[in-house]
Amino acid sequence: MPYVFLGAAIVLEVIATTFLKLSDGFTKPVYSLITIGGYTASFYFLSLCIQQLGVGFTYAVWSAVGIVLIASIGIIVFHEKLDVGGAVGMGLIIAGVIVLNLFSKMSGS
Repeated sequence: MPYVFLGAAIVLEVIATTFLKLSDGFTKPVYSLITIGGYTASFYFLSLCIQQLGVGFTYAVWSAVGIVLIASIGIIVFHEKLDVGGAVGMGLIIAGVIVLNLFSKMSGS
């Protein structure tokens, strides 16, 4: 179940961050409420996850997957440009998550 909570936390954080961009500095109330609700729900599910998995592992996976997903949304939805440094950086983030999952005992499960 902790991985379901982690997945929910990641998806909600990505939604919240996307709407943070759309909220235009919290000047658009509906988008602002979605942002606040998304972050609140994300942290709730993150708190459930770290009860069973290690906090370092959980936070590393949550933040890394969130970074890659948000960067992808930036490229696809907001037409941000991906350069070589960004591609290499995201590749290293993905590699780090793979290493954590395959070779680390940090998960605490």
